[in-house]
Amino acid sequence: MKSPSAALLDAGAVALSSLCLLHCLALPLLAAALPLFGVWAEAEWVHLVFVAIALPMTGFALWRAERRQPLPALAWLSAGMGLALLMAGALALPSHAWETPLTVTGSLLLAATHLWNAQHRHRRS
Repeated sequence: MKSPSAALLDAGAVALSSLCLLHCLALPLLAAALPLFGVWAEAEWVHLVFVAIALPMTGFALWRAERRQPLPALAWLSAGMGLALLMAGALALPSHAWETPLTVTGSLLLAATHLWNAQHRHRRS
């Protein structure tokens, strides 16, 4: 049986080798794809796709949590506000200048709701 320090050294070596492999293979591909990411970042449809994914995913996650135990109104309110802000940002409402602040605020609110839900789900289990 290996000692804990030997196992740690083996794990460290594997991790280092994996990072080296990732660096050698993935970094050139990522660098080559950066212009594409720049184009996607400016494309309006990308924001709508994210909202189209977030809406059913959030609804399903909170619906499942609600089935186990009723969620407080604040959870539903924060999720709804987060989704509304994401939608407003995606549609550039009220103006394009508000797109980033609305999207960031909505994303943070939605992420906080999901983190809260996950934390309470683990407490109930």
